[in-house]
Amino acid sequence: MTATAINTNAVPGTPITVSNPFDGIAVGEVEASSPSQIKDAVRHSANAARDFRHSTPAERRALLVALADEVRNEGDTLANLICGEMGKTINEARNEARRAVNTLLLSGDAATFVDGEVLHCAIAPGGADRQATITYVPVGVVGAITPFNYPLNLLCHKLGPAIAAGNAVVAKPSPKAPLAAAHLCELAVRAGFPEHLFQVVQGGAEQAIALAESPIDLLSFTGGPEAGLALKRASGLVGTLMELGGNDPLIVLDDGDIAGAVATTIAQRFEIAGQSCAAVKKLYLHESIKQDFLEQLLPAVERIRTGDPRDDTTQMGPVIDSAAATEVERRIKQATEAGGHLLFGGTRDDNLVAPTVIDAVPLSAELIAKETFGPVISIRSFNKLGVVIDEVNNSPFGLQAGVYSNNHAAIRTLAKELQVGGLMVNEGPDFRAEHVPFGGVKRSGIGREGVRITIREMSEARVLID
Repeated sequence: MTATAINTNAVPGTPITVSNPFDGIAVGEVEASSPSQIKDAVRHSANAARDFRHSTPAERRALLVALADEVRNEGDTLANLICGEMGKTINEARNEARRAVNTLLLSGDAATFVDGEVLHCAIAPGGADRQATITYVPVGVVGAITPFNYPLNLLCHKLGPAIAAGNAVVAKPSPKAPLAAAHLCELAVRAGFPEHLFQVVQGGAEQAIALAESPIDLLSFTGGPEAGLALKRASGLVGTLMELGGNDPLIVLDDGDIAGAVATTIAQRFEIAGQSCAAVKKLYLHESIKQDFLEQLLPAVERIRTGDPRDDTTQMGPVIDSAAATEVERRIKQATEAGGHLLFGGTRDDNLVAPTVIDAVPLSAELIAKETFGPVISIRSFNKLGVVIDEVNNSPFGLQAGVYSNNHAAIRTLAKELQVGGLMVNEGPDFRAEHVPFGGVKRSGIGREGVRITIREMSEARVLID
């Protein structure tokens, strides 16, 4: 295998060559957009939005259903693009394409329920006998910036609700995985989208800033907190929706289903080589069940088949590039040197990092103190729930958490005390249903995704009093 890295600061007008992270073979090419091209795209989208805001819910739903049909029909093509551009296994990529269809269909359904409300104004003695009608209208142009790890479905999580609310979209995918987004734009044309209603511009950090500085009406970004802060500064007073990552725990109490929790740990840490914002990054094991848990976990980790993501039998592929692999390798070394016990893995073959388990990771180690995008499980043991709550809340992130237990008192305590956006019971933190609010607190983001709530976030309240 040949390690590859992609320059995320693409020079406008130059080609961005996209290579498979597993073997470095080029799989496609896009051209970096210039600032003037981005401004033109936003201007054209604003014109499209002025017309589309008068569309009916039925018309919006029909467009999204038509696009969902195109994505379904092109599922294999999209899956191969995703597999090739970011190293996700072909089975994981097929699943992402299926989820994207669901996201678009749910968005179409939700378009028919952009409801308002009526309030009486005589709320005090002698108050005016009037009533207020509150409706929700489109914001206009949504700038959508997406990451490499879910290049199709995360874009659909922005595009679907934006169209359902009556907006236009200018999207900029990650330069590490831009091909699926470009193809989705082509499919939107086939589906009958009005001209310029959905456009894709290409490039890296410079292009992201240019889009944020353009006269968009809302910025929706998924990525890291440093990039999010830079984009927020660039966008000024424009409304923002930001999902900025997490450092998510799975907590297994003394009565937890060990087999179920092991299976969830495997599925939610080693999927896409650990490169998911809500993946199981920290595993908290009650001391009374820790040994039994490890006796089931380690053989399961050893059975994971790694290799070429295009092979149907591969269960875990590479991380996105050599820089990412080097950083994960560095954090593993630092954690073990600080006293962590390496139980399995810890090796690297170019961009393929072995599934790794480290016990007793000290809180000072970057592996557990920061969000680690790689296939490494960091284990902490406990015997008091308060210790777990304190450690989890001490993180600057607060996306989601999972707990395995049927102790309802303990579950209620965690739900009340953990500073996270969501708690999953007898499930891992990476669980997500497309229509349910998803997002976090602190440095994990601003606002929520999830089809229904995102439509509201991408709309403005309009009040009529008579």
